[in-house]
Amino acid sequence: MTMLYEPAIHLQQVSFTVNEKNILKSITGSFPKGKITTLVGPSGAGKTTLLKMCNGLLSPTEGHISIDNQPITNYEPTTLRKYVGIALQAAPMIYGTVFDNLALPLVLQGKKLSKQEAIQYLQDVGLDNSFLHRPTNELSGGQRQKVSIARTLINQSSILLLDEITSALDRQSVQDIEALITTINEKYNVTIIWITHNLQQALTIGHYTWVMMGGELIETGESSILRAPSNPRVAEFVQGVNA
Repeated sequence: MTMLYEPAIHLQQVSFTVNEKNILKSITGSFPKGKITTLVGPSGAGKTTLLKMCNGLLSPTEGHISIDNQPITNYEPTTLRKYVGIALQAAPMIYGTVFDNLALPLVLQGKKLSKQEAIQYLQDVGLDNSFLHRPTNELSGGQRQKVSIARTLINQSSILLLDEITSALDRQSVQDIEALITTINEKYNVTIIWITHNLQQALTIGHYTWVMMGGELIETGESSILRAPSNPRVAEFVQGVNA
């Protein structure tokens, strides 16, 4: 990838091995600050493992990761996970109301979230104040994802990691989440790294794309590479998905 922007996250020869199985193999590359980079590739390519390394949930067996040009090991874990937020497909929630879940990041820091602040964050993700005291077990999949994303906004994360957050949603909810992520990127200048199996989503939402296969980074560049990949393996993958 030709870097026109400062890297938010840089990986240098990053490998990860479990029980002598190579999950990641010498990954080197950068995620541009303030941009949306999508990660695509077949299941088992190592995408989720890579994402977890970007906020310290896993550590490389070999190689180095830097966040804003500082070694990731320089960050205290809770500080790192506040700075680098993550939203998962399941959008895990604690038992209680939407407000309870929005307040959680601040509660863990010994702080309080006001009702008015909570309402503002809900509005930012397209939910009105009627959701504030709604039990989370009554939310739809799309609504849970919006609350999950609002929770990361409360943390004021500068980098947001997304792992298949729209794969189980209906078409309208997918469009809502795509619009929301684009708005967050543009409004707050948040760096987004998004794993998706939807190549059209990767093409239209992403500024850049990484294609991973078998634990290796096969091709990177502007997301338009998915229209005409230069690597034969990537071309075969794209053709197979679009068939």
